[in-house]
Amino acid sequence: MSRILITGAAGAVGQALLAELDAVQHQVIATDLHQPDLPGDVTFERLDVTGDDPDRVIGAHRPDTVVHLASIVSPPKGSTRTFEYDVDVNGTRAVLAACIKHDVRRIVVTSSGAAYGYHADNPVPLRESDSLRGNEAFPYAHHKRLVEEMLAQARQDHPALEQVILRVGTVLGAGLENQITALFHKPKLLMLRGYNSPFVFIWTQDLARILRRAATDGPSGIFNVAGDGALGIPELANLLGKPVRTIPAGLVQAALAVAKPLGLSRYGPEQVRFLQFRPVLDNTALKQRFGYTPELTSREVFELWRKAANL
Repeated sequence: MSRILITGAAGAVGQALLAELDAVQHQVIATDLHQPDLPGDVTFERLDVTGDDPDRVIGAHRPDTVVHLASIVSPPKGSTRTFEYDVDVNGTRAVLAACIKHDVRRIVVTSSGAAYGYHADNPVPLRESDSLRGNEAFPYAHHKRLVEEMLAQARQDHPALEQVILRVGTVLGAGLENQITALFHKPKLLMLRGYNSPFVFIWTQDLARILRRAATDGPSGIFNVAGDGALGIPELANLLGKPVRTIPAGLVQAALAVAKPLGLSRYGPEQVRFLQFRPVLDNTALKQRFGYTPELTSREVFELWRKAANL
């Protein structure tokens, strides 16, 4: 029986993973700031990654594997970059240090395709060997890049600790809502002139099964996580039955440059890059080296979400 500790277990992905793990075969410790719904024999421990909790909790339970999910994907209202850095970067540093100190065998970390950054010269598709250049203008992308640099250093300094790093695309499932899905609820989909803005999706259940394999009998390594295919704004609009509003990128940049200082938008002109240069992930390594083929393609994931959202 292996002992698996999960941070961020109260989130949608953490809940899906808890449902996938067999508590008969594994001793599971779910941790978060607040206790989530727990199946069967799962143990709960409160854990704040920004304090001393990682060392205390990991030291007390001595897990074989730590699945580190705790992260700020969709910042709450009033969130600050300092807070997000504290959770994403300092929190990962604390968890990683505790894993090394207490002889954890393996750490599984959910990174993001955003770690590659939003750049005009990104390869299409991106492979795991491509450079991580998460833009400093985007806190989430920048923080994931910093986390991966930290993990790369740990692989050199502490090779006994196995690592599985999952660079995850946009996670979708029935009832899941985030900053990305907010775009799809609008009456018209915004498209920047000359940019298709492709999205890659991974089904929540597929990600949970990938995490289960990563935490148990899967290989170590770095893997992009996305369903097959990518959907551009025109195809997404067609599936939603909505019109596309095509606008020059320069006009949107100018509008956001005025709107953000006035408090009319939470986004500044840098947000245009988010639609211009979306990272498209190659999932070949996931299928061939990791040994998991996502059940749903990007299109099928989006259709599942769309139907559940009644769009």
